[in-house]
Amino acid sequence: MQLYIIRHAQSTNNALGDERFRDRDPALTELGERQAEILAEHLVTGIEREPALLERGDHPRSGYGITRLYCSPMWRSLQTARPVGRALRLQPRVWTDIHEQGGIYLDAEDGRGRIGYPGKTRQEIEAAFSDYVLPDDITQHGWWNRGFEEKDDFYARATRVAEQLHAWAASDERIVLVTHGGFTDALLKALFGHLPSRHLFYFHHNTAITRLDFFDDKRLGIRYLNRVDHLPPDLVS
Repeated sequence: MQLYIIRHAQSTNNALGDERFRDRDPALTELGERQAEILAEHLVTGIEREPALLERGDHPRSGYGITRLYCSPMWRSLQTARPVGRALRLQPRVWTDIHEQGGIYLDAEDGRGRIGYPGKTRQEIEAAFSDYVLPDDITQHGWWNRGFEEKDDFYARATRVAEQLHAWAASDERIVLVTHGGFTDALLKALFGHLPSRHLFYFHHNTAITRLDFFDDKRLGIRYLNRVDHLPPDLVS
């Protein structure tokens, strides 16, 4: 199995100069929408330049041959997946467990700390993304109905996703996860055996691509991390 981990395009929170004004479930900026469109085109027509293949003299293939597309239920991830799904002619599948650390929350101005808020409901997501495949855990009560997610729960969730990916290792699928910067870091640590670790961070730009190859004997191949060569320099964020 080939896995492509992709961070969502730029959100309004990513572009903020002051964290006090962050949105609990932000949408994409205009720049982010452009990033998502370019990403989608690249996955269909771009050349994946793998050094190992080039060294053997193989011709780089056009397009990535993606067979499955997952995204988190957070709005910025849902939006990023839309042009990708259309370009690949795939229905995005919402995978609740690949959402960003913390869930839906805001820092309370009255000193109460981080307060949890409901995630978007099934009806709200279906109204905006009618062709997406939603899991049963997204209901009319919203996909998130808890307080702020602490580190231990966050790492346990990343480990759960890593275990599911290993379970698919023997398949011939080429899978995209449209997820988040913090979750990508935790997932890579779970896959690489680096959890818990708070002194290492795998940074990813918006729409950056990381590729991992899974083998059914538990081997894991790291092809590349945080690749953004599909974006012109002025769109890297």
